[in-house]
Amino acid sequence: MFFFLSKLLPLLVYPLGLSLLLLCLALYWLKRHPRRARITIASSIVILWLSSTPLLRNALLLNLERQNLPPENLPTADLIIVLGGATRSHAPPRPWVDLSQEGDRIIHAAQLYQQGKAPKVLVSGGRIGLFAAESSEAEDMAQLLEFMGVPSNAIIKEPNSYNTRENALYSKAVLEKADLDPETLDILLVTSAMHMPRARQIFEKLGMEVIPAPTDFLIADSDRPLDSRARLISLLPQAQNLHFVSRAIKEYIGLFVYRLKGWA
Repeated sequence: MFFFLSKLLPLLVYPLGLSLLLLCLALYWLKRHPRRARITIASSIVILWLSSTPLLRNALLLNLERQNLPPENLPTADLIIVLGGATRSHAPPRPWVDLSQEGDRIIHAAQLYQQGKAPKVLVSGGRIGLFAAESSEAEDMAQLLEFMGVPSNAIIKEPNSYNTRENALYSKAVLEKADLDPETLDILLVTSAMHMPRARQIFEKLGMEVIPAPTDFLIADSDRPLDSRARLISLLPQAQNLHFVSRAIKEYIGLFVYRLKGWA
């Protein structure tokens, strides 16, 4: 139940869901409380506008992505852990496993392995499977890593986790089952840059010291507005920014809830 609610309730505070909720309230108040309805409609418009601008997107993302910048020379380690959320399973008409926006995680992990940064790669991620039976994210990632040259005997699968805390908990359990001490291993943690603050805190709360190896940076230094024209454009709404602002809000909510529960 907690897992289901943790996925459902945040939808009501993301910009699109919150705006729709406010518009429904405005319709309810339209006849009896017209002034309240107008204020609610105006609020929903402002929320949608701000959340669609590069200005707000950049502000929210930069604060997350710049917290764990990788060192110039990433050290070698005992293990690479890659977190799920980067694939869509092979299901017709898809010809094979698809990569999502976060697919850089898998590519980066394969690159680190090929550079000799660690001899093993642990892939962590289950699959919610609300609509149809699908393979786990761990299985999908393993297939892609093998395609990119990582041998199967160098890949450890953790196919049961549904959120970031379970990624850490179940990865730790898998390592312990393999007679490895996760609290003494040097671990390179690979996930999206905006997700790294929450992921790192959760792993370290469980006693696993990790070296951040973030990827999937959504905001590059060149994306920052340099002149008045670029600043003006940063105030114009673009639909794609709603998605990125919602993802950033998800991370802030996750950090707050996990700290509240003592998980991070």
